[in-house]
Amino acid sequence: MIVFQKPKALADCELHYCPGCTHGIIHRLVAECIDELGVEGRTVGVAPVGCSVFAYNYFNCDMVEAAHGRAPAVATGLKRAYPDNIVFTYQGDGDLAAIGTAETVHSAARGENITVIFVNNAIYGMTGGQMAPTTMPGQVTQTSPYGRDTSAVGWPVRVCEMLSQVDGAAYLERVAVNSVQHVRAAKKAIKKAFTYQTEGKGFSLVEVLSICPTNWGMTPQKALEWVDTNMIPYYPLGVYKDKYAQEAAK
Repeated sequence: MIVFQKPKALADCELHYCPGCTHGIIHRLVAECIDELGVEGRTVGVAPVGCSVFAYNYFNCDMVEAAHGRAPAVATGLKRAYPDNIVFTYQGDGDLAAIGTAETVHSAARGENITVIFVNNAIYGMTGGQMAPTTMPGQVTQTSPYGRDTSAVGWPVRVCEMLSQVDGAAYLERVAVNSVQHVRAAKKAIKKAFTYQTEGKGFSLVEVLSICPTNWGMTPQKALEWVDTNMIPYYPLGVYKDKYAQEAAK
């Protein structure tokens, strides 16, 4: 009896991510959901610029490379041209919540039937650790060496909270992958987002709190603990919108 194996939707190759990075965990969860839903043959992923720029090497499904921040726009075109396909984007916070904010908001406003996997590590990972739109107040980065000063550079963008006010969004949840319990909850959320797409329910986004040990200047273990002590209090986990569950409860 097989108890555990590599998902078929995940390519058998070495990932380029830094040691301890949780992108690999998130990749696996996405691949497991694709396998379990039986949609590998009709799934298309969209990866823009960022740490996940080479995602086309890691998933055994069709992948499209998008310009920085434009993944939701590209996904919109793909889904409208091929409505029977399952289309997802895989984006970091420097991509989705900065240069790609408009594409994200308007895809949600239109209720595009796509799934967005949003990886939030509160920093620009690929380019060296600069302050990102999600960098928390007081957080030290390469471009905020004394901590993020909100009086000078403004406040972080809380994506799930913001999109929860957009009528077209169907399902929004924030999860984390820094513990076994959180990983299990993250998989449940990602699978639900994909399921909603298969049912034609509209725009879904799962925000995943992730770690960046290299640019945070921590060991992977300390980084995992830092998510609990710093990120989750500022970015609380949970469902921020589930339009169909709310309607069913009325």
